[in-house]
This record gives sequence, structure tokens and C-alpha cells, in this order.
Amino acid sequence: MTAPLRAYRTFHPGHVGVVLLMVAALAAGIGMRDPAPPDEPRFVLMARDMVENGSWLFPHRGTELYSHKPPLFMWLQASAFRVVHDWRIAFLLPSLLAALGTLWLTWDLARRLWNRRIAMYAVAALFATLQFGLQAKRGQIDMVLMALTTLALWALARHLLVRRERWLAVLGGLAAGIGTVTKGVGFLPLLVFVPWRALPAPLRGSQPVAASWVAIGFVVGASVWLAPMLWAALGSHNAAIHAYVDDLLFRQTGARYATPWHHQQPPWYFLQVIATLWLPGVLLTPWLLPAWWRRVRRRDPRQWLLLGWGVLVLLFFTLSPGKREVYILPALPAFCLAAAPLLFGLLRQPGPRRALAGYVFLLALALVVAGVGGLADVNGIASELAQQRAIDASDRTRLFAWLLGMGATVGTVAVVFACHRPGIATVLSTAIVLTGYGVGLTPALDASSSGRRLMQAVGTHLGADAQLGLVAWSEQLMLQADRPVRDFGFERPVDAQWNDAGRWLEDDPSHRWLLVPASALRPCLDRRLTVAIGRSNRRDWHLVPGTAWSGHWPTADRQRHALPRPHDPALPRTAKVASP
Repeated sequence: MTAPLRAYRTFHPGHVGVVLLMVAALAAGIGMRDPAPPDEPRFVLMARDMVENGSWLFPHRGTELYSHKPPLFMWLQASAFRVVHDWRIAFLLPSLLAALGTLWLTWDLARRLWNRRIAMYAVAALFATLQFGLQAKRGQIDMVLMALTTLALWALARHLLVRRERWLAVLGGLAAGIGTVTKGVGFLPLLVFVPWRALPAPLRGSQPVAASWVAIGFVVGASVWLAPMLWAALGSHNAAIHAYVDDLLFRQTGARYATPWHHQQPPWYFLQVIATLWLPGVLLTPWLLPAWWRRVRRRDPRQWLLLGWGVLVLLFFTLSPGKREVYILPALPAFCLAAAPLLFGLLRQPGPRRALAGYVFLLALALVVAGVGGLADVNGIASELAQQRAIDASDRTRLFAWLLGMGATVGTVAVVFACHRPGIATVLSTAIVLTGYGVGLTPALDASSSGRRLMQAVGTHLGADAQLGLVAWSEQLMLQADRPVRDFGFERPVDAQWNDAGRWLEDDPSHRWLLVPASALRPCLDRRLTVAIGRSNRRDWHLVPGTAWSGHWPTADRQRHALPRPHDPALPRTAKVASP
């Protein structure tokens, strides 16, 4: 086994400032915006339903069960809300804490495998990677998944490389099990045993590996949600519950990996993700790859384990036709850890120094050009963007002013530090970008992206007594509504939704309205009575009063629209709404 080096035990005072800078940059902007697509409104909608209706085992999106993801991430958001009582903070808090936890785990593992100086290089490399910081500011599952996979890697790497303690094996399996019921691929840290077994026997050490305890921990971790959910499902006669279990455990896991029905990308897709979202570290690969190869050939167990596991994760996701950029995020800490012991030497060489300095200068230039171009509306690009996304003039000006200010600040850092201290310049420029993104860019887009402006217009038009229903709806609109909202399913065909919505309108046409995207309007409506209420997320929305419903379909469309009502009578739910 490899023992950690004893060198560099003291903690440099300057590291405290760097850590505080990282924390401030990652936390900047929390509480300043509402959930926005993709994914954020959906998760908050379900977390809010858990708080209000108590459906913790079986999450609901409106009236429908949501079987695409296990509910653990929504548990975290709902629990955060119970502590802070503010959805604007609560929906981002799990990602923020997960990001900070991932940084600490990366630092601590590098400290134990090498020393404290190398640990700071590992943390700085992870923080400076664009994908890490941007994902830390999103209310999505992936940062929490990353924290759990890093915790599992931290425990298993310590168990294999430092000391064979049983509690580390249990913790590694437990974290992987909880990660699996957070998102199905949470088991990936267990692949670390593949490169470990490939090492020559003398390098693996003489003490036995507690693999059985890893398995026990994994089963316990996965049972946190799986066991009570299956117990409740087995005792239920509700067909919708049984369909939920079948879809989640089979279709959304193995079937989705082997034969995905969306996000299909070519095999090289992750190469372009790494080339862009893993900046600036990817610029050092011409120097890192030869150095890694030399250490792998020498069978350095630390590099062998970290790089072998990281490559296996990339290969696992590459083999599936379905790909998204966030899929490979869990592998990022392993590559930063493997790079950390090389960075001190690389940053003394002219080539890597020029690469990082050039990155900082180009980043400043890109931000300045985007800001000036937007403020000057060069070629009408800014106006077209504002029209597509329904951004008003003041928000548009604020957006591009922030880009210009961020570019000027990064440019100042580049001039002062980039040539002599490119590593410091890289960390500072990342902190500037993340801070500006959190307190400037996303708040400027918030009113349009979150659907808040549209739903404020809807509430003003309807008045206090009207009832509102949604057809072909977006989650952020239900989340931003100022009154209880009736929906007719989310994944059901739009025509089936209209079939039920028409009956609902007929019961009280003078007080009931539907909010419908323009693409979902049907011939059975009197278009003269509908109201074009606004635009949100690149879609035009219309309010349809009950009096506009004709009560029948045109003869040519009757068979296509008159679908049976598939609602499960055991789930009569009306979404409760309170603006986040």
C-alpha cells in the first residue's frame, strides 16, 4: 500500500483566503432567482408537494406520479425548505453544500495520498473547471450525485491505498448505495475495484479487502428509499403505483441506458464536452498525458486507481447512445486528483504557463466582446435574443452590462497575474465568472426564464375569483401560479388533456380558464375569445376562457381527439400552489 507523504504538513495562511474566495463564489447569487428550466422547476414542484401533501415515497408532478428519478434529491430540497422557509434558497442549497463537500473530500483524499500542498492544487483544479462551478449553481441532481460518488471514492481509495479499515469499506458502499437511489448511476464508484485488481499482487498489499462489507453498505444505502417504497407498493392495489415502480426500476434504468429514447449523441460527444466544459484544465493535457503514462507504467497505485476509475466512467457513458454533458461530471474529481501532484512542476514550465495565461486573456476578451456587442445590439443579435426569450429592455441592458463588467475585471486579473502567476489568475478569473453568473446574469434572466413575468400577467388578467387549468404545460408555470391550479396530466397526449379540460370548462365556463401554448390550441375553440397573454421560454401562451369552448370537436377531428379519460380515480389531486 502507498503511505501518504509527511512533507508539507502545515497549512499555508494564504490557503484560508483561497478557500473563502471559493466558498463566496460558489454561494454568490443564492436566493436571488427562482427555479428555471431545465429540471429545476420540476424538482421544486415535487419537493413542494412533499412538504404540502406528504407524498415523500411517491413524488408527484401535478396529478401524475413522477418515475424518471428517485426522490432523494427532492427530499433534500424539501428538508432545506423546512429549515430556511424560502424556496429561492432551499432549491439551490443541496447543490451548494454538495459542491463544498466535494471540494473538501478532494482536498482530504489528496492530503492523505500525497500532502497538503498537492491537496490545494487538487482543490484549485476542481474549482477552476467550468463545469464544476456552473453545476454547483444549478438546482439539479448531478452535483449531489457527484458529492456521493466522491465520498464513495474517498472511502474506497483510503481503504485500498492507505489502511484497510472496515468502516471505510462500509462507508464507501453506503455512499454508492445512496447515490444509486439519488440517480441510477450512483453505483459507479464500485468500479474502482477493476483497476485495483489489475495491479500486480505485491502492490495491492497483503491485507484482505473488505469487499463483503462494501456490499453490505451498498445494500443498506440503497434501502434508504427502496425498501420503504417497495413495501408500500406491494401493499397497494393502485395500478398507478405499480406502473410507477415498473417504470422507475426497469425502463428508466437499464432500458434507458441500453436503448435511450432521447439525448442521443455520437460516440465522440464527451470529447467535445471535455474540450469545452473542462476548461481550463484540459489545456494542460499535452503535458499531463505523457506524465500520467510514465506513472501508470511504473504502476503507481494512486495514479493507477484514480485514472483507471475515471477512464472506466467515461467508457461506461460513452457506450450508451444517450449522452448529456453532466453524465461525466462524477469522474472530474478523480482526474483533478491525478493531475494535482504534477501541477507544481507543470506550472514552472513555459508551455503550461502560456496555455493558462492565454485562457485568462481570451476569457476576458470573450466577455468584453459579448457585453459590448449586446449593449450596442450588433447585427440585432441582442434584440432577437430578447424577443425569443421575452426579456425586457432593462433586464437586457443589465445582462450585457454584467458581461462587460466581468470581462473588464477578468482582464485586470489577466494583466496583473496571468504572465507571472497563471495559476492564481485562473482561480481568480473563475471566481469572478461564478460570482457574476450568480449575482448578475441569472437574476437578469430570471423573470423570463422562470415564467414569473408570464404568470404575473395571467394573475392580473384573471382576477381573484377565476380558476385556472393548464394544458400542455411547463413546470415553471405551475410553480409560479398565484392560485391552485388544475392540470390534466403532464405526459399524457395533448388531445387527451383537452378531452378532460373541455369537461372541466363546461362545468363552470364563466369562472374557468385554461393556459395553453399556441401550438396546442385546437379547432374546437372560438379564437376570438382567447387572449394572447405573453411569451415565456420561447413559447407563446394563450388564455382560453370557458366561454370559448364550443363543446364539440369538428367532425374530421372527433375520432382523433375524443380519447378515453385515463385518470386513476385513486389519485384525485389538485396542485396546491404558493409562489416560491
